Amino acid sequence: MQVKDGIAWLWRVSGKFRPHILCAGLIGMARVAVSLGSVWICKEIIDNVTGQSDGRLGFLIALMIGCMVLRMVLSLAGGRLSRKTEARLTNQMRHDLFGHLMRSRWDGHQSQHSGDILNRMIDDVTTVSGILCGGVPVIMVTASQLLGALYFLTRMDVRLAAVLIFIMPVALLLSKSYMRRMRQLTRGIRSEESAVQAHIQESVQNRLLLRSLEYTPHSVSKLESLQRALLDKVMRYTDYSLFSRMMVQTGFAAGYVTAFLWGIFGIRSGDITFGMMTAFLQLVAQIQNPTVELSRQVPASQATRRNLSYVPQGNTLFSGTVRENLRMGNPEATDEEMIAALHAATADFVMETPDGLDTKCGEKGAGFSEGQAQRIAIARGLLRPGGVLLLDEPSSSLDIETEKVLIDRLKTKAEGKTLIVITHREEIAEICSSVLKLG
Repeated sequence: MQVKDGIAWLWRVSGKFRPHILCAGLIGMARVAVSLGSVWICKEIIDNVTGQSDGRLGFLIALMIGCMVLRMVLSLAGGRLSRKTEARLTNQMRHDLFGHLMRSRWDGHQSQHSGDILNRMIDDVTTVSGILCGGVPVIMVTASQLLGALYFLTRMDVRLAAVLIFIMPVALLLSKSYMRRMRQLTRGIRSEESAVQAHIQESVQNRLLLRSLEYTPHSVSKLESLQRALLDKVMRYTDYSLFSRMMVQTGFAAGYVTAFLWGIFGIRSGDITFGMMTAFLQLVAQIQNPTVELSRQVPASQATRRNLSYVPQGNTLFSGTVRENLRMGNPEATDEEMIAALHAATADFVMETPDGLDTKCGEKGAGFSEGQAQRIAIARGLLRPGGVLLLDEPSSSLDIETEKVLIDRLKTKAEGKTLIVITHREEIAEICSSVLKLG
């Protein structure tokens, strides 16, 4: 998405909330005006006390107290309005997105995992609403603060203002030299977070199957691998961010020292009053903070389980490749063994695809029909080393002809094993030596 497209989308999304966002920004700008007024009042009080100017000290002190109270009132009002608007916008965006997802047509070949979709619906919506309800008013406030402080400082000493205007942009330019890389790392972090959530979600959904296959340690190991990749990207982002922050802090220090020394030598020469020096130091922060803020906006035993291979009813495939799904049954299985298991499960269609064993499989078998996914799951169970094979409705999604072929091949493949089949079909029950009918 291009920047202009993103801005246009944000404009559409904000819709009926724009007046509230604008109002929050205006309240913040009013608070900035009061804050800058406090700088002038503080200067006048100090000059009055030191005999540099005449004025009613009591009136100035009362005015200063009034400004402090007004700033607190405006801060509370703006904060409450922003928080309420953000919560309402977040709810509205999630409502619209949820409705869109529920009404959209799913064809089984979705590009995103449901865990990824949930992650983005929860986290990304919060980020977008934060940008609109927090970022936009912040830009309004910081821009007005920066311009107001620069104007105030220029009226007091144009040379000092020019020096500070030069120092801060230089520091920011140096700090932003890594911003492109930081944006790339941010996208990488979001992808890794989605992958972690998707893996946890699928593993929890299929925890019984994972335990029966003794694949839990592998699943935990994969989570650790995903978490290491996430940690690596987070730390790389942190390193870039720390460098950027160091450059900004260097600019801060240089600006403060410049204003301090400027005031000291000005007082000694008689060109600057004590009140003006105090105003200089206050205005430095009023210039530096907005500059940086604007730049940012941008229970079975183990032995029993080892001897049992379980194929649940329905679709129990994981997102990944066919090879990865089959190796849950036997991580050491060779390509020949996997192909043989696929053949025994009448899943020869896998080898007819362009990628063969490396064919991609979406969440819950997306990309395959229900019957195809079921046969791949049976092949996974056949790869499992163990003396007991438990099949729950193994042909529930198969047509009659495929079911017959599967029965014949299971007779051969299951030789030497105890085969337990849960089924409603008499044809399947006929391959068993003993039948127990319930109900």
